[in-house]
Amino acid sequence: MPKILEKRTLTPVTKLYRLDAPMIAAAAEPGQFVIVRIREGGERIPLTIADYDCDKGEITIVVQEVGATTRMLGTLEAGDNILDVVGPLGERANVPEGGHVIGVGGGFGAAALLSVMREITQRGDKTTVILGARTKELLILTDELRESVTNLELCTDDGSEGYKGFVTARLEELIKGDGPGKPDHVVAIGPMPMMRAVADVTRDTKIPTQVSMDPLMVDGTGMCGGCRVAVGGKVMFACVDGPLFDGHEVDFEEAVRRNKMYVKEEKAAACRQKELGLVADGSSAVAKQQASASEGGAA
Repeated sequence: MPKILEKRTLTPVTKLYRLDAPMIAAAAEPGQFVIVRIREGGERIPLTIADYDCDKGEITIVVQEVGATTRMLGTLEAGDNILDVVGPLGERANVPEGGHVIGVGGGFGAAALLSVMREITQRGDKTTVILGARTKELLILTDELRESVTNLELCTDDGSEGYKGFVTARLEELIKGDGPGKPDHVVAIGPMPMMRAVADVTRDTKIPTQVSMDPLMVDGTGMCGGCRVAVGGKVMFACVDGPLFDGHEVDFEEAVRRNKMYVKEEKAAACRQKELGLVADGSSAVAKQQASASEGGAA
């Protein structure tokens, strides 16, 4: 059971965890992810490896508390153990060398961009990250990204930090030559509507664009078929073929429908979690869930 070495609160609902996981760190590459399980019989959730250190045997994950399992994970503290962390899974990010690469991140997508854009910078390419959030308090990992890329562009919906407006509006300006200039490649990671909008912006100009798909996932090895996505009319699996795909070929309509399949179960899990209650001590919270939660239900 990997131990939590450090916990940082990035926003009220976003936590960073540095984990002792030497075998995963030794094999990890940019763009890959892990599958995490908090309790016996619980849900398995995919989380991007935001960073890794082979020498120290550590990996970093960032968690946004949007469901019962991620809220439960958010109660754990430094010194606690996580029941299962499996990985690295998925394909490494593969962005062609040469030119100007722009990473577009929305919300916790900043975490997934960190190791990917750092590697691209280190190989000698010009890099820009356009990072967006509703307000400046919700921007995360700005210091780490600023150190890892050539240029960092911050966008907020309310104008409290950097450019006032959506990341797509700023991307359009760069495509026209503003600031760091037009990209040769784009990598977008964040909420589905944002990635879809980025792909729409770059489609007419035929700028190669990759998006990171995070559909519902169970085993992470391609066996369950739950994470299938349609790309260029072909069925592919995010866990073994992705998570990065050609954004101009992804069927976003189908992806959105599939992500809504278990809304009823997610609401039921949230209600059950509220009835059980979560305490300040993460270890106690996990123990209480293990003792009380129904077998096989949504975590």
